[in-house]
Parts: sequence; C-alpha cells; structure tokens
Amino acid sequence: MKFVGLKKIVDIIKNIDNVYIVGHIMPDGDCISSVLCLAEGLKSMGKKVQGFIDWEIPENLKKLPLVNGIKKFKEGIIKPENLIVVDCSSPDRIGRFQKFIRDDVNVIVLDHHATNVYFGNINYVDANASSVAEIVYEINKMMNIKYDEKLATLNLLGILTDTGFFKYSNTTPLILHIAAELMKMGADIQKISFVINENRKVGNLYLQREAINNLKFLSRGKLGYSYLTKKDFEKYKIAENDFDGFVSEIRAVDTVEVAMFAAQYEDKKAHVSLRSKRYFDVSKIALEYGGGGHSKASGFTLIYEKSLEDALEGIAKKIGNLL
Repeated sequence: MKFVGLKKIVDIIKNIDNVYIVGHIMPDGDCISSVLCLAEGLKSMGKKVQGFIDWEIPENLKKLPLVNGIKKFKEGIIKPENLIVVDCSSPDRIGRFQKFIRDDVNVIVLDHHATNVYFGNINYVDANASSVAEIVYEINKMMNIKYDEKLATLNLLGILTDTGFFKYSNTTPLILHIAAELMKMGADIQKISFVINENRKVGNLYLQREAINNLKFLSRGKLGYSYLTKKDFEKYKIAENDFDGFVSEIRAVDTVEVAMFAAQYEDKKAHVSLRSKRYFDVSKIALEYGGGGHSKASGFTLIYEKSLEDALEGIAKKIGNLL
C-alpha cells in the first residue's frame, strides 16, 4: 500500500503495458471521462490498453465520442498484468473487477476522494483535485499526449460534471485554466451541456413527480429526503442509471443543508446519495454505511430489512440530530 506523488505515478504509468483501466459502478461523467482519456493517452503511446466499467453506461453519455469503446466485465476475462482504477475510493466500487485486486496484479489507484482506503499497491490520491479528470489531464500533459477535439471534449466532460458546470466549491482558478486550455484544443462545451443538461427522457419528469410525492423534511427544513422504488423505474421504463437523480433538486431548497435520495435497484437494496450545502460533512454518514465520497457529496449502498421508507427515516433522524 504505497502512496506516491504525481511525477512518480507518471513514471510508473509510462513504463507499464497490458493495462486494464477500470471505473466505478453507476458511472458518472468523471468516471467515464477518466477511463477513456487515460486509455486513449496510453494507446497513443503504443501501449495495449482497454477501458472497462462493470455497469451499463447511461444512454445520454453514449452520445459522446469514444464512449462505446468502454467494455463491460464478462466471465472468463483474462487477468491483467496492470490494473489502473480511477475515481474509486474502495475496491467494492469496481464491481466484479474486484477479483483482480490481488498480489499478482499491479494495482494502481488514481482518485480524489478523501475517504479513499488506499487499496492499490500504488496509490495517487489528491483530495484537492476537482475531479479525476483533472488528475488525468495533468498525467497526460506530463506524458506529452497530443489532444484532438474528441479527447479534449472527453476530458472536459469529467471536469464539468464534477464541478457542477463550475457551480460547486471545488471550482478553482486552476480548473478554470485547465478548462480554457481544453477548449483551445477543441473541447465542445456546448455538446457536453446538451448531453448532460438538455437530453432528458419524459419518463424522468414523471419519476421526479413520484420523488416529490415521497419528499419529507426534518429539522426545521434543514434535511430533505426522498426515494424511488424499483417499481417506479419499471413503471416509466427508465433504468436507474438513466435517471437524472433528485438529490440536487432537494439540496436546492432554500432551507436545506443536507439532502438524501435513495433509488431501490433490487429487493431490500438501494443506492443512496447524500449532498450538503455549506457545513455538514456527509462523507461521515456514508462511511458509517460502508460508502464514501466527499464532504459535500457522498453515497452508499443501503441494505435494509423492512421497508425502504422506514430505513431512510432512521437515517434521516440520525442526520437530523446532528443538524
């Protein structure tokens, strides 16, 4: 379990071949961006590389360049010599690729979550980075990777989604400079904005209506939470990974400091997203339930016994007592 600096990680990556680059389940823009940008950079150096995510890619993100080049896990897949894991704070986040976290595989972790458990034998974690896409940009720059419009667009995707299109507190002068550099290289910010913000299926609106019906507030409105069941997703023919989510809408309420949203994906199992606005560290709550993330954006998998509503009520009361 070795932590190294950026220059060292670049030297290591430059000198390896036969690489799997793996992102996390329930992939977001930063995950997809980081897998593809690092993979394309290494391919341009003549290395044998393949990007993987053990999850279905959201339909809207498939409209961006090169995304269809990401492969899924399949039984009988050959063990890699080198495994680079991006945007994951713990090994369970890579799904079935977790079986390759073993002594005879060189596991390199690139991440920006403060809750990272350093599960690689080589780890580079920068909690001050806005995104792993920012880290990958710096790595590619140090390796003298030449960018075209497609690569620049993909790299900007991760930065935009993890900074909320420059709305979140992780937006820094440095990241604005990097974004400007990527746009100079041809990054299509309008296309990214269309794919992320203006490409919603009508079923998403109906699901948001259901989420509003389930919405509850505690602690004088400081905590807002809601949920959707598997039946809700099936009713409107929307997969969970194609739903825009609802936690940001809850956080946008003026009185809310902490927002919580749960999406049931199997019987007695749900994915829970946590967001905070100013001062509350939601990563501490996520860690209690085996998850992780950032102080203002975290998540975990909830396994419950009775109903999802009852389980969320218990967590909400725990958070409410801390507000």
